[in-house]
Amino acid sequence: MSFEEMDVDTIWMDGEFVDWDEAQTHVLTHSLHYGTGVFEGARCYDTSDGPALFRWDEHLDRLYDSAKVLDHDIDHTREEITDATLSLIREQGFESCYIRPLVYYGYNSLGVSPKDCPSETIVACWPWGAYLGEDAIENGVDVMVSSWRKHASSQIPTNVKATGPYLNSMLAGEEARRNGYVEAIVLNKEGKVAEGPGENIFMVNDGELFTTGVSESILDGITRDTVIDLARDLGYTVNDEASIGRGQLYTADELFFTGTAAEVTPIRSVDDTEIGNGSRGPITEEIQQQFFELVEGNLDGYDEWFLDV
Repeated sequence: MSFEEMDVDTIWMDGEFVDWDEAQTHVLTHSLHYGTGVFEGARCYDTSDGPALFRWDEHLDRLYDSAKVLDHDIDHTREEITDATLSLIREQGFESCYIRPLVYYGYNSLGVSPKDCPSETIVACWPWGAYLGEDAIENGVDVMVSSWRKHASSQIPTNVKATGPYLNSMLAGEEARRNGYVEAIVLNKEGKVAEGPGENIFMVNDGELFTTGVSESILDGITRDTVIDLARDLGYTVNDEASIGRGQLYTADELFFTGTAAEVTPIRSVDDTEIGNGSRGPITEEIQQQFFELVEGNLDGYDEWFLDV
């Protein structure tokens, strides 16, 4: 669905609520040319107690940490950004939505150094359903291992959620879609499994869960962390610093993606090799159901992960 088809009308820009169509920046904005923005993707869920932001504090932590690495000076407190986000959701009447905070170097000069460019901050919200397709949650997705490798943390810090490095994700994802797949899996420079273009990956073998560790050049995802906690609370052993070879993907009992956009999405095949029985596996289904019970507000013990709208 395009933005033109959505009922969205307001964006917050550096302390002001601006009409959606008026939220503009100059074509010589530094971050447009050099990819020097940092951002987050968070969700507001329609829980049993009403709309609530999910793990908002953790998303803000990562936004400010990312900004620090790129020398952004965010001229807004966490409370100001939170209040702006809550106001956007309330005023547009969203019960659930995707939330995009972005910090970027704005217009002033266009050398590679952004030292004379202001750090500007926006927050936008819009309705967004299943990222990888409406039937993906139940039936899973077909993926391919991309020919593009994930950049190493010695080249670009992989713990930073920055705009520029997502060129790597775009190339991998589009390669997969051109070849008839829904999504890609990206290997790191050593040829080990890293993650998806916008998702972390989990493997199930012999009743245990394995997910690639931060040393494998992944973004340490917040949904990844959520699933690790949920799985352990269900009694599963989770190996969260795993090194996974490409060949292990094909012989896995189950595979699934996690991410704010993808949530928990089963993988039914890799490079046309059927995973398990070629459908959502039982452990994936249990964790997936637990995740949706959680974000719908129906699990006790996780109240600290929610901020009421």
